[in-house]
Amino acid sequence: LRVREFTLAEIEHFCSPDNKDHPKFDSVRDTAMYFYSREAQDTTHSEVLMTIGEAVDKGMVNNKTLGYFMARVALFLWEVGVSKTGLRFRQHHANEMAHYACDCWDAEILTTHGWVESVGVADRDASTSLSMLHGPMSVFDEPITQMAMRPKINKGLIGKEFRQAAASINSAIEGLEDAAARAMAASLAADGSADLKVGDATYKISSKMVTFTEKEEKISGKNVTPGVIEPSFGIGRIMYGLLEHAYYHRENDEQRGVLRLSPTIAPVKCSVLPLMNTPEILPLVKQVAAALTEAGLYNKVDDSSQKIGKRYARTDEIGIPYGITVDVQSVTDNAVTLRERDSCEQIRVPMEKVAGLCSSLIRRTMTWEDA
Repeated sequence: LRVREFTLAEIEHFCSPDNKDHPKFDSVRDTAMYFYSREAQDTTHSEVLMTIGEAVDKGMVNNKTLGYFMARVALFLWEVGVSKTGLRFRQHHANEMAHYACDCWDAEILTTHGWVESVGVADRDASTSLSMLHGPMSVFDEPITQMAMRPKINKGLIGKEFRQAAASINSAIEGLEDAAARAMAASLAADGSADLKVGDATYKISSKMVTFTEKEEKISGKNVTPGVIEPSFGIGRIMYGLLEHAYYHRENDEQRGVLRLSPTIAPVKCSVLPLMNTPEILPLVKQVAAALTEAGLYNKVDDSSQKIGKRYARTDEIGIPYGITVDVQSVTDNAVTLRERDSCEQIRVPMEKVAGLCSSLIRRTMTWEDA
């Protein structure tokens, strides 16, 4: 599926390179997905169904943050209409990954063109490109207390000895990492002097020029080059894949196509269908449509003269998940018939409750079985 132009959506999730746990990982731990690891690609050539928790625990997926985003990608794709059996995560071989990545998985959707890469989820690790672009970033955890070596510099003596180089020498001493400061302090104590490299030059620093003392300090953060988890979504490929998965024909009827769009993404949520266009029914149709609109549900009134079965088939073909029929009985019992697209099942619902019920069904706070 190659095109000249495509729409891409990305997440750049920064995390500590030393701790890639995720606080919400347990909420997705039991999500079962199909994995196609690099080992399986070289041996069995088949996917394995396991939970993301198992995959992380076994070390197949590099860490919990990467696993969390893989599971969230799967949940998103299932929600918009990709079938569970038509989605797998294929791991990149080492020669496929960028030089700064340590793990990468593609969410692939099964189509008539085969398995199509639609989302990439990469662990970019401590990317050298990021450090060059942005420099180190601060990570703040719980403050800790630690001992650190701190210099006391005789700037007058250093200035008299080294003149124009004094400022850079002072800065170099003040910027010493703790391990380097301890090494310099040990050399000064043992030999009375220590070598200090500044740029291409090396200077002899005496114990009269600088002394070190060990102090207890509270550290509230540290500068690190962050790790990055990067999910990248190919919007066009996702839409193509879910449309293939959504379209089918009714059993034993090749003329009746159905677009099984998820209610979450279906542009039109409900159709309103008057059984007949009579003066008694049409005001009720307007009442139902207005209630749906007020509930935030885009709806379409089909008051054509075709038989109700053909109108149902037409709404099925364009992916409308629910049909509401207003009939002669509605005039007396103030109720309507609600039809579910995929099962073709129908239930009778009081007119004042139908908008709320449809809203609950579309927002997944109620199932059709419980309606």
